[in-house]
Formats: sequence, structure tokens, C-alpha cells
Amino acid sequence: MKRCLSLVSMRAWLFWLAGGIALFGVTAASAQMGVRQMPVAAKRGVMTVTAPPEIMINGSTLRMSPGVRIRGPNNMLLMSGTLIGQKYAVNYLQEPQGLVREIWILNQAEADAQPKGWDTVTNIRFASDGDLPKVDDGKTPYHLLPKFPKQ
Repeated sequence: MKRCLSLVSMRAWLFWLAGGIALFGVTAASAQMGVRQMPVAAKRGVMTVTAPPEIMINGSTLRMSPGVRIRGPNNMLLMSGTLIGQKYAVNYLQEPQGLVREIWILNQAEADAQPKGWDTVTNIRFASDGDLPKVDDGKTPYHLLPKFPKQ
């Protein structure tokens, strides 16, 4: 029985070891991303975990759902108990019942970026806006039109 590695098997072992290190380097580099893609329905706020499952977002007390996923700035899952008493800029999703089901703690690049749909839209047009494209296409439902007080 041979107890030492031959030169060929040693090269194969080193080849696989180098491949594993390279694979680890690729996954570590992909974990350090800049701006993550958030759902359009995600809301933004400042979160403080008071006593899990109770959290406070923008001054209102909310409750986390039983299967809540809290993702840190590096997109790794975090436990709510480790976040007690600290304030974080977050994006979050709520269930129809009002429970918070997903939370993303924002890194600096995401906190600085303005979410999609937060750009200013007005129904007032000025003469200086003549070269801008039309915002309202005339298909706004009646119940979404602005209401004016009765005199």
C-alpha cells in the first residue's frame, strides 16, 4: 500500500485546491455589491427593534411576521435580537394584514439613492416646462383626481 502521494496526484490535489480558492474569491466578491434591486412596493423608513417581534418604523409600532427575513447591508440574514436598540435606514415590505415580512438594512449607496417612483410628479404646467414631456396622459381614474373644497 502506497502511503505517499505521487507527483501526478499531488498536482491534481493542488489544481482542485486552487479552483476552490478561486471559487471562494468569486463568491466573496459577489457578496460585496453596491446597490441591491428592491421591489417597487418596498417602503423606506428608519427602523428600531424594540422587543422582537415589535419594531418601530418612522415612529409607528409595527410587528414582524413569524417568517421575517432581515437582510443586512451585505445581504446576509440577521437575527432581530442582535439589532435591539439600534437605528437603521431600511426598506421593508408589509403583508396585507400589516405585518412586516421582509426588511433590508441599507448600505450607504442604497440610502443615498432615491427609490423608483419617488420622483416628483405634478399636474401643474408652467410656460417654462414647454420642452418637458407630458406627465399625465389623460387616463387618470376619476377617484384619483385632486379634490377641491366646495364653496
